[in-house]
Amino acid sequence: MNDDLAALGARIDHTNELLERMLAEVAKTPSTHAIFVDAGYLYAAAGRLVAGTEDRRAFDLDAEGLIDALIDRARTIFADSRLLRVYWYDGARRRIHTAEQQTIAELPDVKVRLGNLNANNQQKGVDSLIRTDLESLARHRAISDAALLGGDEDLVSAVEAAQGYGARVHLWGIEAPEGRNQAEPLLWEVDSQRTLDLEFFKPYVSRRTAAAYDATGTARPSREDVRFVGAQIAARWLASRGREALVELLPGHPYLPGSVDQDLLVEAEGLLQYSLRGHADLRRALRDGFWGHLQAQY
Repeated sequence: MNDDLAALGARIDHTNELLERMLAEVAKTPSTHAIFVDAGYLYAAAGRLVAGTEDRRAFDLDAEGLIDALIDRARTIFADSRLLRVYWYDGARRRIHTAEQQTIAELPDVKVRLGNLNANNQQKGVDSLIRTDLESLARHRAISDAALLGGDEDLVSAVEAAQGYGARVHLWGIEAPEGRNQAEPLLWEVDSQRTLDLEFFKPYVSRRTAAAYDATGTARPSREDVRFVGAQIAARWLASRGREALVELLPGHPYLPGSVDQDLLVEAEGLLQYSLRGHADLRRALRDGFWGHLQAQY
């Protein structure tokens, strides 16, 4: 009996020694954090806050300066932690980087991850990318804390997955002029919440000056001229977005999604050097030309 007790005591001592060694190693391992940015949420919320619009074409974003500011903010919050990297999630046609996204991807400590954009300029697949990265990094103990800048309810599963592996997820939001711009279920799930205010974003967001065309100095184009320009733009649209986007767009005929219609108007005014605002007949001719070309290709 005494021998059994002695053997048991020896095993307990050995187990305690192993635990002490493991805890010592953990104590020597620095904490690591990463920043996850849903660019769709960022552009919409920051644009609305600073420039009064969610339309990306209406304002400029100094992404490099803003990313540096986010890194600095994380450094103050996670004082005893090191940065793994910043993950920047955005959408792009056929997942091909735009010039702006390529510039962001070349920044140090930044990883750009692209979902798709449909014909209505809506992001597809971004939330699943965030979940995949959050879960993988947490599972492999690559991060202890995640700062998530986003607001979509679909991110709840990403938060839960990371927390299931022991990571803490901290939700960062952007001040909303009215109401909330983050889903309540997401707010309920995270470990902490912070809101970045107007003063934080002011240095990095600036409204663009819209191009103005003087209708008094340019002859009014004919409906046929405008229809032809609409067809030209449709040919470019189809070449850049592909038949998949066309299939998504056609069921909405004769109406265009707001973002597509706005792009069409701005590009047409640039080609014609004539403002179509206030000319309902010319705008109808423009849309007719756009639709006519697309339908002929289907």
